[in-house]
Amino acid sequence: MEIDHNNAIVQLCAEGIMTEGEGKISEAHQLYQQAWNSARDDFEKFTAAHYLARTQTDPLENLKWNEVALNHALILNNGISEMCYPSLYLNVGKSYEDIGNIAEALKNYQLALNYIDKLPTDGYGKMIGSGIEAGLKRVQS
Repeated sequence: MEIDHNNAIVQLCAEGIMTEGEGKISEAHQLYQQAWNSARDDFEKFTAAHYLARTQTDPLENLKWNEVALNHALILNNGISEMCYPSLYLNVGKSYEDIGNIAEALKNYQLALNYIDKLPTDGYGKMIGSGIEAGLKRVQS
């Protein structure tokens, strides 16, 4: 299953990523918020929420949006969302770690590890795998 790069929400998020890469976090946040406000289905909602979480400065808001993204991906439950489960659980785990809830962090890092076989074997997959490994190491020490 391929991502539709003509999808308006995907395009807004791609623009947000470029803007974020230029260091314009506030503008990127606005693009992600616009994507969220325009999202119509679980794919669009999980995509927008995933990126909206990235620009949150409040750890509880970061957790909230990471959980929203994960929940919409779980509802969607298709090839695209399954490929994202490791990253989404990693993000939720890191959010819990950041607020000091180590038990929930560990649980989510372990869930991320359970889906590691869904990752591609490219640089992205290796990066997420390394993140999961590092998260588990931090909370288990």
